[in-house]
Amino acid sequence: MITTEQIKELRDRTGISITQCKKALKDATGDINQALAFLKEKGTEIAEKKSSRELRAGVVSAYVHAGGKLGALVQVHSETDFVARNNDFKIFTDDLAMQIAAMNPADIAELLAQPFIKDPALTINDLVKNHIQKFGERIEIARFVRLDANN
Repeated sequence: MITTEQIKELRDRTGISITQCKKALKDATGDINQALAFLKEKGTEIAEKKSSRELRAGVVSAYVHAGGKLGALVQVHSETDFVARNNDFKIFTDDLAMQIAAMNPADIAELLAQPFIKDPALTINDLVKNHIQKFGERIEIARFVRLDANN
């Protein structure tokens, strides 16, 4: 039997809806790690299904490192302004800007392949897919720039 505590733990770890967490735990017979793997696989499927949707909204987020000598801007598109204004989306895009400042990727493909600095078990691509699953919308990193006053 799946407990409320298990569902809460999975939701806290993923940010994904209670219904999806409950289903993942049921399919994984209560095993949290299997449920996480199931949600990751499901996230990939959801991202693929939404890949043709039109992007009409988005945000630009900035990160400036202490001292003001290093910073990054990232533009991330979403389907709707509702998602673009969501606080969790803002945190996600701020994390992307920090990732870019810290890891200095050459392009979007390299950025997507990088381990996420806050959770190296995830790549940035995994992080994007998780947020597509969480928000139920297509999300895409459009462009970014990293600025270094020392170079």
